[in-house]
Amino acid sequence: MKILVVGSGGREHALVWKLKQSRHDPELHCAPGNAGIADLAHCVDIDVSDLPALRDYARRAKIDLTIVGPEVPLCAGIVDLFKKEGLRIFGPDALAARLEGDKAWAKDVLARHKIPTANHRTFKEMAAALAYVQDTVDYPLVVKASGLAAGKGVTICGNSEEAAAAVREAMGSRRFGSAGDVVVIEDFLEGEEASIIALTDGKTIAVLESSQDHKRAHDGDRGPNTGGMGAYSPAPVVTPALQREIEEQILVPMVHAMKEERCPFNGVLFAGLMMTRKGPKVLEFNVRFGDPECQALMVRLRSDLVDLILGCVDRKLDEVELAWDPRPAVTVVVAQEGYPGTVSAHSEIKGLDRFAADPDLMIFHAGTKGGRGGRVYASGGRVLNVTALGKTYREAVDRAYAAIDALDFPHSFCRRDIAHRVL
Repeated sequence: MKILVVGSGGREHALVWKLKQSRHDPELHCAPGNAGIADLAHCVDIDVSDLPALRDYARRAKIDLTIVGPEVPLCAGIVDLFKKEGLRIFGPDALAARLEGDKAWAKDVLARHKIPTANHRTFKEMAAALAYVQDTVDYPLVVKASGLAAGKGVTICGNSEEAAAAVREAMGSRRFGSAGDVVVIEDFLEGEEASIIALTDGKTIAVLESSQDHKRAHDGDRGPNTGGMGAYSPAPVVTPALQREIEEQILVPMVHAMKEERCPFNGVLFAGLMMTRKGPKVLEFNVRFGDPECQALMVRLRSDLVDLILGCVDRKLDEVELAWDPRPAVTVVVAQEGYPGTVSAHSEIKGLDRFAADPDLMIFHAGTKGGRGGRVYASGGRVLNVTALGKTYREAVDRAYAAIDALDFPHSFCRRDIAHRVL
């Protein structure tokens, strides 16, 4: 079986690493991949947004199954394009992918189907949005760019001045490009966040273990929002009872809602949730594996990932069982200085091979490129995802940070408090 993974980050490295262990013994391809993925798969230099080139490569290489990592090609319609050509692909079509690509539409779906979420208003004109944030007294509130903003389009505002600045940044100065043409302004939800990722074939749901992401750039949940600075799994805030409640009141109703909206969902349904005093509420839905949640989940997953994905594609997910390593996993993101803003160092990273023999430690590459003589260089903002298993959360955390401290990676930083809530 030939499998193509689309993407170049730590999530895709973790997926390729897990696919490599499959009983199907797949021949793995990745577009475009990175220096770490290149050790496991044949990497081809095709950008994730070049859908025709990806389709042509899948036909030319006789790919049996394509797995899409990032949201951009999903929202752009890669699934529609591949299926039109008779190519097997895992993920939602463009209509269903609006659940992530159009937050205003997604919030309206949640409201129509009475799925618990924050009250919200949607604005297409900056003047109306500014008038609203000046008139309201219910602070804090949240300003979100409706489109895709790489996890950075959300601003929590404590007063009208901060909210007005967030609106102007999104709609006026267009910090997030066209993603900020429409903004969603919603009530701030208090509680502890958690991520619940499920696989669905449209009729069956397989709910994965819980996880928790750390979005802010710096310790103590300070600094700007990022694509994620670390994660751990499981998240104890999600008790077995809460997990059942989330499945029954959010995930299953969402799958039914998508059918009723005439855009049935097949793929990864990722719910970002807030555990409030009134129960779990949806912050947002994504339509792909979370990053870096995926990395912590993949090292714990004992089931065959190929079987799970084929179960979705072939609508036979009810025939596949989930099994997990009971030990907790922690992943810490190592980023270049300046992230989530501009980075320029692109340093060489040394010492990556020191932990190759440790079965409970994986260093997933998120933004790297190879050089002469096997050298590895940073090539993005988030560069490495150091992921460790442990008998306890403390053991996993200590193992991950010990590995980071042993690396020679100039001009880098990481948060030093990943999993602080559970510790």
